[in-house]
Amino acid sequence: MGWIEENMKSTQIRQILNQAFSLGMIIASALMIWKGLICITGTESPIVVVLTGSMEPGFKRGDILFLYMNKDPVRAGEIVVFNDGRDIPIVHRVIEVHERQGTKEADILTKGDANNMDDRILYTSSQRWLRQKYIMGRAVGFLPYVGWVTIIMTEMPIIKYILLSALGLLVITSKE
Repeated sequence: MGWIEENMKSTQIRQILNQAFSLGMIIASALMIWKGLICITGTESPIVVVLTGSMEPGFKRGDILFLYMNKDPVRAGEIVVFNDGRDIPIVHRVIEVHERQGTKEADILTKGDANNMDDRILYTSSQRWLRQKYIMGRAVGFLPYVGWVTIIMTEMPIIKYILLSALGLLVITSKE
């Protein structure tokens, strides 16, 4: 009986190690995909979720935007994501661009489609125009409503913990 018990313990240890390795591979794959998207799109955040209704009717709260950034100058009418030091980036439309002569820099003014005023009150107190260096990317596509998962998990953290616990239990209890 001792040999069978040792063999069963060895098999259980192998299964646990295999499950831990599988979980590590899933996490590593997700990180590699994310880093690959960063390299391909040229932006530090290739996917963002619209968190407010300021861009309605074009984009609604919960839509996911795909971003791309290159060296081309930003033009009026483009939808951009900018962050001038805030915790959360802002998705708004460019309404004016003033290019500085002799440089490739530009001063940009943005506005949410559903807002009555431009974004000057959103910029840091010392700015009246947004500098191009704060532009994270241009919207090149979107998926409607898919971002609600992120919004719900952010606004109700208990849901996030329940979901992560359930996924963890699923990985631990799976036989393969």
